[in-house]
Amino acid sequence: MSTTTLTPTPTDPARSARASDLHDEGGIGLRNNLRHIGALVRRNLLQIKKDPESMFDALLMPVIFVLLFVYVFGGSVGSSLGGDRQDYLNYLIPGLMAMMGMNIAMAVGSGVNDDFRKGVMDRFRTMPIARSSVLIAKIVVELGRMMVATLILLGMGFALGLELHGSVLGLVGAIALAAAFGAAIMWIFILLGLTMKTAQAVQGMGMIVMMPLQFGSSIFAPTQTMPGWLQTFTDYNPLSNLADSARGLMMGGPLGHSVWLTLGWTVVITAAMAPLAVSKFRKKS
Repeated sequence: MSTTTLTPTPTDPARSARASDLHDEGGIGLRNNLRHIGALVRRNLLQIKKDPESMFDALLMPVIFVLLFVYVFGGSVGSSLGGDRQDYLNYLIPGLMAMMGMNIAMAVGSGVNDDFRKGVMDRFRTMPIARSSVLIAKIVVELGRMMVATLILLGMGFALGLELHGSVLGLVGAIALAAAFGAAIMWIFILLGLTMKTAQAVQGMGMIVMMPLQFGSSIFAPTQTMPGWLQTFTDYNPLSNLADSARGLMMGGPLGHSVWLTLGWTVVITAAMAPLAVSKFRKKS
């Protein structure tokens, strides 16, 4: 990208506002938009290079969750599945794939909020770039972090004896489905990051949202022994649908309607949250 493309305009507020209005999504063009996204992705990757500690959650979270749940709950939950700890490992890993996107997504909202407080986003908004490119670049980088976490998760699973009963294509499909849903969830947390006043508030609200969705699902345990009202919740919980889809794709079991429900949730969440997030980004003072 040429340096003139991303050179900030003068800091006069009125002139900056006019530039922000003129350089909207439609006036940029697809090719330039992609170039801007690429440049912003590189900028975000350089930030990670300068601050490698920001990768700790993606690197350590899969290891901790696998060891914790397999060796603490694996015996009892495995017995309820009619097997042992090994059977629970095969049940858990696809479910944890569904959880990776939620946990990584919370970091997106906190990062956006922190960038606004530091004035980084204000500088971006004075540049002749599409407003959505800033947010899409964030999602692209976080999807990369999510893929790293997923590969570590699968590596831990195979090291402990994970057995794939489906095809390699099914495994790739499960990863792609989890990534698509994770990207949709990131729009929700970006909107939270643009709405809440502090990064701590984003994290607090994120935990309030994540805890019921994660533990009120089929990620960690079968739902058959749950109370009837909770089973009803899990039936409509998108994380349950994603976890069941990943298990079907990886283990060769029946998919039913879980894949279509997951794709439906992905489309609906993205269609509803992405325009709201971009609009909030434009208007945020």
